[in-house]
Amino acid sequence: QVQLMESGGGLVQAGGSLSLSCAASGGIFSTYDMGWFRQAPGKERELVAVVTIYGTTVYRESVKGRFTISRDNAKNTVYLQMNNLKPEDTAVYYCRADQSGSPRAWGQGTQVTVST
Repeated sequence: QVQLMESGGGLVQAGGSLSLSCAASGGIFSTYDMGWFRQAPGKERELVAVVTIYGTTVYRESVKGRFTISRDNAKNTVYLQMNNLKPEDTAVYYCRADQSGSPRAWGQGTQVTVST
């Protein structure tokens, strides 16, 4: 089963940028659809962005034009570039790997905090 490890979270002022990375191991990375999710305190975990094995991307409405998801199959890594961050983007960010017929895999999460 694939294992995931996120990195790149931190504290940033509103309007700033952060770049998250999620490194995968133990599976054939190019065969997984990869997603970024986030969970704020007291809220449900929500989808932020997805990039499929074909390179198709999907974003939640509130991050369109600010966040960019990308993948590098040679490095077994998925990225989330976050620009013009807002306080409401504060959450723990998780990456997820999906493959038909295989158990869904989650990373341990990385905290993103956006101050006013």
